[in-house]
Amino acid sequence: MELAEQLTSVPGMLRPFKAFLTEAGLSRDDQIVYYGCPGTCTPFVELLAFATRDLPCEQIFVPYVDEVGARKLHMVTEVGMQASAEKVPVDPTVIVLMGGLSMPNVPVSRDQVVQVVGTHKPSALIGVCFMKMFEKMGWLESFDFNMVIDATIDPVNIWR
Repeated sequence: MELAEQLTSVPGMLRPFKAFLTEAGLSRDDQIVYYGCPGTCTPFVELLAFATRDLPCEQIFVPYVDEVGARKLHMVTEVGMQASAEKVPVDPTVIVLMGGLSMPNVPVSRDQVVQVVGTHKPSALIGVCFMKMFEKMGWLESFDFNMVIDATIDPVNIWR
């Protein structure tokens, strides 16, 4: 996989993500399913889902790879996209793997993620990570990503 373009800031993450999914021509029966770590990945999933809220498909968050715990993402007026209490069955058209899954000390192995992805036949596999985590942890070789968004949070400035 080679670098296609280099963008900046939050729109630099969201615009290519939305463009890719828009070009995929998703329908009302399709699902975008995000797999990630509860708490740390969830805000980024909700941000990505907010950017694509006008697509006709269903969006779902799966904590780690526990599809039994899959939750529907829905729009909350004046808040944004949020994970609901509603559990839903998973049948992904598009899978989005969040980089938090690849981090050390996460209670999910790469092999478990490979196995779950392998149980589905998605039309696209997208990776979203920060600070080259997929590259550092060898996930670029383990998955046949159609698109990877690798953002950088550097520097982090603290003002007091």
